[in-house]
Amino acid sequence: MAEPEFTATGVRIGKRLRSLTRAGQVRINDGRLELLTSYGSEIDSAPVQAVRASRPWFAAPDRALADLNGQRYLLTLGAHDPAPGEPGPPAARRFIEAVRQASGRRRG
Repeated sequence: MAEPEFTATGVRIGKRLRSLTRAGQVRINDGRLELLTSYGSEIDSAPVQAVRASRPWFAAPDRALADLNGQRYLLTLGAHDPAPGEPGPPAARRFIEAVRQASGRRRG
């Protein structure tokens, strides 16, 4: 199995005002975005070409929106910024860029 293109653990995944998991996983692997619970059960998944990822203008910089299969999920990726000693963008921005790269879309 190939190495995932993007992985974040301990992610809070919510839908509207409801929290689905506080320690979930977000993974991009083999052209699919997967949202998983802390136990590894699938919440939702879709091909990355069908996913829209963005930053909500009203939220903290550690949050991202993911629209897949007609559902909008709020992801809180803040605790998973670059490893100590490694410079890089916040996890939410890395997630959005990973979705764009995996789907072949480039920044406008």
